[in-house]
Amino acid sequence: MTTFADKPTLTGKLVVLRPMVADDTEHMWADLHDAETIRLTGSHGTFERRQLEQWCASRIEQTDRLDLAVTDRSTGEWAGEVVINDWDPDNRSCGFRIALGPAARNRGLGTEATQLVVDYVFDQIDDPPVNRLSLEVYDLNPRGLAVYEKVGFRSEGVLRQALLWAGDFHDAMVMSIIRADRSL
Repeated sequence: MTTFADKPTLTGKLVVLRPMVADDTEHMWADLHDAETIRLTGSHGTFERRQLEQWCASRIEQTDRLDLAVTDRSTGEWAGEVVINDWDPDNRSCGFRIALGPAARNRGLGTEATQLVVDYVFDQIDDPPVNRLSLEVYDLNPRGLAVYEKVGFRSEGVLRQALLWAGDFHDAMVMSIIRADRSL
């Protein structure tokens, strides 16, 4: 039965996705204090540095999810994170999320990181094989929506007014890619 105990390193032309470690705390801390990152992810919470450090250090031990740091292949610098979570082996589905820091935006890094995750999920997880990978994206994130569509995610519906941000309500689009979509 698939678990996420094995932490792969996935390499593309632009990015390397590698297991998250305690040393990533500094970069995540900066991302969690970047106004655009917070807005695009709809994060309302406050974070304590010590808790974040413990959280980053514990990612390598998790067997129910896969947290990978996104790094710029040309420099090795932190770009963000990708996560495969909500693994449901009975229904052969899991969730996906990505968050990129300011220096990584508008450079194709998110598109390639997303494609690497999709390829990994459908080509490498095989006991049982994943049939569905899903995500939510807020309507205030048109770049993210375009990336997901480019990689092959399809809209499934809308969670109306799911996010209250700066006094305005925003919809969350539910999207997925299923195994059969990849053969189209």
